[in-house]
Amino acid sequence: MFTSEIKEHLTKVIIPFWRGLKDEKYGGFYGYMGYDLGLDEKAVKGCILNSRILWFFSNAYLVLKEEDLLTDAEHAFRFLREYADWAYRFLRDKCVDAERGGVYWSLDYRGEPEDTTKHTYNQAFAIYALSSYYDASGDEEALSLAWELYEIIESKCRDEYGYLEAFNVRFEPEENDKLSENGVMAEKTMNTLLHVFEAYTELYRVTREGKVADKIRYMMDLIADKVYNKEAGRQEVFFDRTWNSLIDLYSYGHDIETAWLVDRGLEVLDDKAYTEKLSPITRTITENIYKRAYIDHSLVNEAENGVVDTTRVWWVQAEAVVGFLNGYQKAPQHREYLEAARDIWDYIKTCVVDKRSGSEWFWSVDRDRKPVEKPIVEPWKCPYHNGRMCFEVIKRNVEG
Repeated sequence: MFTSEIKEHLTKVIIPFWRGLKDEKYGGFYGYMGYDLGLDEKAVKGCILNSRILWFFSNAYLVLKEEDLLTDAEHAFRFLREYADWAYRFLRDKCVDAERGGVYWSLDYRGEPEDTTKHTYNQAFAIYALSSYYDASGDEEALSLAWELYEIIESKCRDEYGYLEAFNVRFEPEENDKLSENGVMAEKTMNTLLHVFEAYTELYRVTREGKVADKIRYMMDLIADKVYNKEAGRQEVFFDRTWNSLIDLYSYGHDIETAWLVDRGLEVLDDKAYTEKLSPITRTITENIYKRAYIDHSLVNEAENGVVDTTRVWWVQAEAVVGFLNGYQKAPQHREYLEAARDIWDYIKTCVVDKRSGSEWFWSVDRDRKPVEKPIVEPWKCPYHNGRMCFEVIKRNVEG
């Protein structure tokens, strides 16, 4: 019942909604729909948004094996490669900087550069999407672009301590205002590291290239030795250049997401030594999120200096479903994790899914289950987290 419900939600709600946002005139996908469901066809088009849409339709094809979905995956790929023609040449001249390399932060509605920041996070999501698209289509050009971006990250986006964050159009470092929050300006973040790790895991899965495996091991060491706070049983979030934490912030959604993404990386890498090093950490993270953040059938957002933000954010709920399902599969004696995954899905159905015609999921709801009036679509609000939740539940097929 759990799996079949989620598959139906994917095919009847999420996929149709995002297919309806394809921009037939200028290419890519529309970048903004307000809480009132008003579509702004002239809104900025985030390159992260469009990378994630490419990833989504590629994986929808891989999971559901429905041939007609590949057409939309190809459409998103064209946006990423910036071809001049919206049909298949939109991306190469738009999202990807043809002169200097790398993916821009955003474009205007016509596909012209709007914010030319080159963020490591953005390069990583393009690799993630292109790797999945290569798996779905066999398109060698997509894989070649993924390798170009991999080389850019390795040559331009790191120092001796790890991966850096934000750069200008010439790949000169600039302040990381895009991924810094809570009053700090971070030189390194857990979030960017996690998503470079995620992207490289996918690239390694489809290529089995040894140099990528080495970088995955390197990042696992950073996660275990720098990001994970063993005494607190959680990750730190924002850091200076040498991995000193800048703030007491506990991001519940990122922790449960990290637990299952690291476990996925361990499965793909298949390295006994790293499994022995990282698995105890992912188990502890999962256990602590269950005990500390799973409240009233859902996951609260975060805690800063011990003060809990009780907002229920859409992506946090989606990652919690996958994280607890993964936790149960890794340790079946913890049946409470399976029950939590099902319980949070029931919460999502009741409170987070927007029942209005032409909508998808609310951004968030408050502690009284009232929707917060935030956009339905914007550069960060996309089918990556909730779509991936559906894919993972379908693939794992746990009904016990």
